[in-house]
Amino acid sequence: MSRLNIGIIFGGSSEEHPVSVKSAQEVAKNLDTDTYEPYWISITQSGSWKLCDAPGAAGESVGARPVMLSPDRSVHGLLVLEQGRFEVIHLDLVLPVLHGPLGEDGAIQGLLELSGVPYVGCDVQSSAVCMDKSLTYTVAKSAGIATPNFWVVAENEKADVDQLPYPVFVKPARSGSSFGVSKVAGAEDLPSALDAARQYDSKVLIEEAVAGSEVGCAILGEPFAPFAGEVDRVALSHGFFRIHQEDAPETGSENSTFIVPADISEASRRLVQESAKTLYRALGCQGLARVDVFLKEDGQVVLNEVNTLPGMTSYSRYPRMMAAAGLQLSDVLDRLVSMTLDRKKR
Repeated sequence: MSRLNIGIIFGGSSEEHPVSVKSAQEVAKNLDTDTYEPYWISITQSGSWKLCDAPGAAGESVGARPVMLSPDRSVHGLLVLEQGRFEVIHLDLVLPVLHGPLGEDGAIQGLLELSGVPYVGCDVQSSAVCMDKSLTYTVAKSAGIATPNFWVVAENEKADVDQLPYPVFVKPARSGSSFGVSKVAGAEDLPSALDAARQYDSKVLIEEAVAGSEVGCAILGEPFAPFAGEVDRVALSHGFFRIHQEDAPETGSENSTFIVPADISEASRRLVQESAKTLYRALGCQGLARVDVFLKEDGQVVLNEVNTLPGMTSYSRYPRMMAAAGLQLSDVLDRLVSMTLDRKKR
């Protein structure tokens, strides 16, 4: 039986390039090469596309060749440039392992739609909506899920510093991880927080701080039948949770640890999982997502954010939550491939 040709795209030109490389390395360790023929496509930080032997420490291996994904549906795959000639490689599907802008926001999904190659994960619309936190909150409210009170500050717009209920969080509206995020205790610190957020996005979100535990839920599957992994809780010693900001995240965070399964009541666990499934369906997600919420002392669930291409590194939350539910990363990858190909048949 012939192997499936899978293109794994990783790296990218966003600030999350290093995390994406680590996610791809973990995928490489868990991908069944008896079933799949992987083609490792590295996007460098400058935006060049390279076909690699494997995801190396720098994002690409020695002797990497220039490659592009053809938008021509008759090609249905890659064009590899070598010695002035193009080699065509047919792809059965693509697994994007990209995080942040140009990876989770619908950009790469749009190119894959043009190419006609099936791909794992959310489509263009749901990717774009989930990437913009203000749009995510709008959809969540319509689905009956609570959100923080929030204010959008557009490019060149000034915030009304004296009318905000401090403390607040200031963050880029369309960015990943915790890049550009600040906790602001008073009006005097707001201008510098806005400047920090605008380094990553011209659209800025100001959120009222929510008092509660930070809890996450991994979701896998189609919108009509999503599977919820175990729930985790972020245990903070001080400050606030800043994912992927550590110098060596593999060795742990300076102020946070993850408790999986979360040390919360069974009723709260079920509520978090059902709320995550509701959001997954309302946002039109498919394939996978990680839904992060706040669990307040009164038991209310308040949305934090939705990640449509969550980290797959050795220390990432999504694979940990799935493993706690009985699915190792290799199983998750198999299921993602199967549902993507099944969707193509429908």
